Amino acid sequence: MAALLTPVASDGRAGTAPPPSGRPGRLARHWPFLLIVPALLVLLAVFVYPVARTFVDAFSTPEPGVENFSWFFGSPANVAVLTRTFSTALWATLICLALAYPYAYLMTVASPRARAALLLIVMLPFWTSLMVRTFAWLVLLQDTGVVNDFLGLFGLGPFGLVRSRTGVLVGMVQILMPFMVLPLYSVMSGIDRRLLTAAQSLGARPIVALLRVFVPLSLPGVAAGSTMVFITSLGFYVTPALLGSPSDALISQFMYTQVSGMLMWGRGGAMAVVLFATTLLLMGLLGLAMRAGRRTRAAVR
Repeated sequence: MAALLTPVASDGRAGTAPPPSGRPGRLARHWPFLLIVPALLVLLAVFVYPVARTFVDAFSTPEPGVENFSWFFGSPANVAVLTRTFSTALWATLICLALAYPYAYLMTVASPRARAALLLIVMLPFWTSLMVRTFAWLVLLQDTGVVNDFLGLFGLGPFGLVRSRTGVLVGMVQILMPFMVLPLYSVMSGIDRRLLTAAQSLGARPIVALLRVFVPLSLPGVAAGSTMVFITSLGFYVTPALLGSPSDALISQFMYTQVSGMLMWGRGGAMAVVLFATTLLLMGLLGLAMRAGRRTRAAVR
């Protein structure tokens, strides 16, 4: 019965049924792309539209033109806040990288059970609210907190760890650490460790093999983690507001003051546009520098 239902070609050989044609066939070929339509609609509603509205307000509120940008760049305080925001983000990125790199490397050489424990420690911050973690640091770092009491046992302090940039950096680094560790571990775990053994067999010391072989291969993880940490830290609001001082305010706090306190939507939008444009410029320059570095290394080889 199955043989009777099998199509036969013109030369007498059994063939396969011709594919369906027409609109149903085209829909069947493209239906996987329809799965992203709900996500795109949500993205348009909760991200693209608010960002576009902010850009429009920057150039149109209260009057059309560039008055809001003239106000921003005409005030030295605004430029100082923008500079402070990027410097704080850079420091947070460098500290996260310095702490996360050996931690991620340890995860690659540890036993499976130890690796699971280290990964659990990294994931713990995701299970706690950002507000709760920030208030916890406020309790620990205050003048009469646990940290200053512990340092007092050694005759040190008390230090002003809150209402300063130090407290802001401590809170930001703890919150952003997983965003640096996970990309680093993802790249490091894919590096063939036999390359280190081969380098040592050719006479390289372990530290030289690590610096000349392992570190260059891990640079994609460094770039990914640093980018995530840097861009995320630019928009921090809760941590600087609770652990910092008004004299060390970041641009997110200034935006909140202009929009919620003074109802100056245009000025807040101008700050957002300047921050966005400056971030894109820095990321573009970083990408060009990395591309030039790869070309130089390829030319040397």
